[in-house]
Parts: sequence; C-alpha cells; structure tokens
Amino acid sequence: MNSQSEKHSENATAGTELLGPEIWNLPNTITVSRLVLSLMLFVMIYLEGWWKTSALLFIIAAATDFLDGYFARKYNQVTTLGRILDPFVDKIIICGAFIFLLERGPSTGINAWFVLIIIGREMFITSLRGFLEQHGRDFSASWSGKIKMGVQCAAVILSLLSLSPESPFNTSAFIILRDISIWSAALITIYSGIDYVFRAARMLRQAPLS
Repeated sequence: MNSQSEKHSENATAGTELLGPEIWNLPNTITVSRLVLSLMLFVMIYLEGWWKTSALLFIIAAATDFLDGYFARKYNQVTTLGRILDPFVDKIIICGAFIFLLERGPSTGINAWFVLIIIGREMFITSLRGFLEQHGRDFSASWSGKIKMGVQCAAVILSLLSLSPESPFNTSAFIILRDISIWSAALITIYSGIDYVFRAARMLRQAPLS
C-alpha cells in the first residue's frame, strides 16, 4: 500500500500536470498542430480562391482529431491539458470555419441562423458538461455528438468546394448536395443538444446533486 506521503505526492503531481513537462507528448502535439492548421484554413478562406486546397486542409486538420485521441489512449498519455485543449480546438475549427464561410456571403450556403445554432449549441453543452463534471459526473461525448461532428465536417467541406468555379463543384446537383449537408448539420446539431439535455436530466434524477 502507498504511504500517506506517497499519496500526497501523487496528488500534487496530478495537480501540476497542466503545466508540467509531461504535457509535451505526441497527442498534445497533434492537437496543437490542428489548431495551427485551423488558423491557416481561416486565412485561406479569408483570402479566397483556394477552395479545393482549403477543403483538403480542413480534411487533414479534422483527421488529426482521431489521431490525438487514439495515441493518448494507446500510450496512456491522457493529460489534463489534452482534455481541455482537444474539445476547445474542435470547436475552434468547426465554429471558425462556419464564421469565415458566413463572411463570404450567400454563395457558401451558410447563413447567420445556421451559425447561431452551431455556436449556441456548443456554448450551452460545454457549460453543461463543465457544471456536471465539476460535481464529479461523467458527461463524455455520446454517439449523437460524434455524428454531429461528422455531419458538420461534411458541411464545411462541401461548402468550401461549392465556391470553386470548376466542375463538378459549380453544378446545381453539387449545390443541392451541399445544401442537404448544411440542413442535416443544423438538424443533427439541434437533436444532439436536446439529447445531451435529456441525458443530463436523467443523470440528475438518478443521482441528485448534494
């Protein structure tokens, strides 16, 4: 058994994990690289004309979301910073992409109401998760949240490609496909938010806060 001093030392280490040297591991490096790629993407959208390259850059950045979590679990490198940074960067790349696309005008298929739904849901669920986890409840992502992320990524990619003047991205069929993905993203975002609220309500009914 560990002595009291050893337990105290372990607790102290866990408390300083956020700023310790152990945060510079492969998963956190991948997460930071996703943030850098996101900023590059926003610049390219702002400059216009690089639509296919922007779509490819977004795909690469989104793919790293799987990699950092995979390596963190495989090599047991889950850190406090990683748990904070990973969802933050996810929200930056999705919300940021839609905001910069909104700035490009109606040709993207993105409107202000859609962006409000996306950002509003993220802000509310993040606050709800923070509140529950502060009280020791596990409120990790559900299947609806993961599907929501995938559909939103598809909407970003199709919106970026629809701005390209080249075929088949400038055809009416592709524009319809883009609009379907955007409406689907809005609907699954709303559904996911409602699902999380009911999940939190069930959790609190089963075990009320003391």
